[in-house]
Amino acid sequence: SQASFEEDSQKQPAVGHWKPLMPSKGSKEEPETGCQDAGGVDETQSTEQLNVSRLRSSSVEIREKGSEFLKEELHKAQKELKLKDKECERLSKVREQLEQELEELTASLFEEAHKMVREANTKQAASEKQLREARGKIDMLQAEVTALKTLVITSTPSSPNRELHPQLQSPSKAGFRKGHGRNKSTSSAMVSAANQNVTPEPVSHECKEVDSILFAEFQAWKESPTLDKSCSFLDRIYREDVGPCLDFTKQELSELVRVAVEENTLTIEPVASQTLPVVKVSAEECGGPKKCALSGLPRTCKHRIMLGDSGNYYYISPSCRARITAVCNFFTYIRYIQQGLVRQDVELMYWEVMRLRREMSLAKLGFYPSEM
Repeated sequence: SQASFEEDSQKQPAVGHWKPLMPSKGSKEEPETGCQDAGGVDETQSTEQLNVSRLRSSSVEIREKGSEFLKEELHKAQKELKLKDKECERLSKVREQLEQELEELTASLFEEAHKMVREANTKQAASEKQLREARGKIDMLQAEVTALKTLVITSTPSSPNRELHPQLQSPSKAGFRKGHGRNKSTSSAMVSAANQNVTPEPVSHECKEVDSILFAEFQAWKESPTLDKSCSFLDRIYREDVGPCLDFTKQELSELVRVAVEENTLTIEPVASQTLPVVKVSAEECGGPKKCALSGLPRTCKHRIMLGDSGNYYYISPSCRARITAVCNFFTYIRYIQQGLVRQDVELMYWEVMRLRREMSLAKLGFYPSEM
């Protein structure tokens, strides 16, 4: 049996499994059978180990592939996230830009609306001012028409009215007559009859010479006519003529009259037309038919003035009316020049301005026509 055991051990050396040299206690009689069972078990164990190693290698490969796949998916997700972040940033910028444009548009619309409202208010104020001026001119024209009718009615061939026929007046009185002269061809018989009764007086011819400084100032103003008193032409006239002519005893009322004359909102009407509202101020302030409101002296007042649309009327004496009328005539003429209504040579316009300045100076000194 020992020899057979040695032979068996020599026959199976290449299996790769060790065999116990000493048999176990329970297998003394059958040593060969135990060896064979041990060899089968070893083969099974090796197969299992091989399978386990294969499973381990396959699991490692699966893990590696899974990790690579997850990394790729993570990379893709990161890229998509970055793209979405960029898109969100772009949309935020677009939203901010739209909000800014909306705010600018809203502000421009509000500004345009306010501008339109201001322009409408300005136009409305200008229209109301023109309406007041037109009404004042209508009242003045009506008063003048009434006065002319009175003069025409009082003129008869036997006793002609000297206001309608300046030929019958002396040169000193005729020099104060305002307005356009009547046609000399009218009432020729009346004039000839009057000339037989009136002693002819010598006609005085005055000499005129243009002042170079005044003419230069007028020419500069004529290039761009304006009513702004800051220019040298009007500044001189304000200082030398307008200011002194409208300087009355009642300083506060004088200032109001000056402003109304400048703004062309002053109205003069005869006292005889009592169709207007009652005076709203006290009798001491407005004067009366026997007291001038500007000078404060007891004078017979044939006219009264209204400043703008105040509804307050002030009685004025003939002298004060002459001074106010002289200034109004001057402003009316320069307004006509500014509006382009005067079509004359520059020198003729200059001499007309000088004539109006002379009227203001004479009115300031107390000279006024008898019909005042």
